[in-house]
Amino acid sequence: SGLIGRSWAMVFAAGGFKVKLYDIAQQQLTSALENIRKQMKEMEKAGVLKGALSADQQLALISVCTDLKAAVEGATFIQECTPENLELKKKIFGQLDLIVGDNVILSSSTSCLLPSKVFTGLKHVKQCIVSHPVNPPYFVPLVEIVPHAETDPSTTERTYALMKKIGQSPVKLNREIEGFVLNRLQYAVISEAWRLVDEGIMSPTDLDLVMSDGLGMRYAFIGPLETMHLNAEGVSNYCERYAEGMRLVLNTFGPVPEFSGETVQKVNQALSEKIPVVPKALDARRKWRDECLTGLAKLKTQMKSD
Repeated sequence: SGLIGRSWAMVFAAGGFKVKLYDIAQQQLTSALENIRKQMKEMEKAGVLKGALSADQQLALISVCTDLKAAVEGATFIQECTPENLELKKKIFGQLDLIVGDNVILSSSTSCLLPSKVFTGLKHVKQCIVSHPVNPPYFVPLVEIVPHAETDPSTTERTYALMKKIGQSPVKLNREIEGFVLNRLQYAVISEAWRLVDEGIMSPTDLDLVMSDGLGMRYAFIGPLETMHLNAEGVSNYCERYAEGMRLVLNTFGPVPEFSGETVQKVNQALSEKIPVVPKALDARRKWRDECLTGLAKLKTQMKSD
């Protein structure tokens, strides 16, 4: 019932599903419910609450439980949101494996642990899948669906259909790969951004501006492959025109950065001047980020319907 678990609970409740939040500490659950209520009420007031139900109707769908067996009784879908620790995840899935039936889907929110490391050896491995959200899932709809080699295709299809039903944007990976897809793309951008700052080509604040007021403007609506398609007379034409230049630039990329030393201090100082590393400032900026994401989501929905 941490940040990701709370957000998932809100997403499922917005879709009209009954949700049981499980945690080992009652105080954590009490705090989670208070946080969810506050967020839902604020969003309802601002007119950005997801789903067709009121905040009170959605809140009535969420209950809490400190007993795992009672929490999953009657469940059709279980979304694990424990910290990114392999042994902890294996432990919880091992416990679930002993108490669930043959129809429930066992899904993990992991952002980097491979399904083969989390699920191998489980009796119900055919029902296991990764549904990796983007933080925070309530405001960013993408979900990466990553099967284990032994995952039944019906598990993948049912998970995909459920995510669509609750308003998320699911994408399927055909097989597992380190970092899945979102983080591989994200890390590629971070890596080159880091090198450009490290080599003194650009300041950290200007570097972020290149993305927020440059590439990010396009990428909020279309991906890199469609960008290629539209920036020439189709992808084939783009490759004819720009392949040589792209290879030339890509061959100048350096090794993977260490993300340590002076550059850490330089980037941290620049970002800390903009957003001080204190809870109040960070929380305020996160709230602003989420409001921006909500506004963007509304705009995208409106544009699609137009």
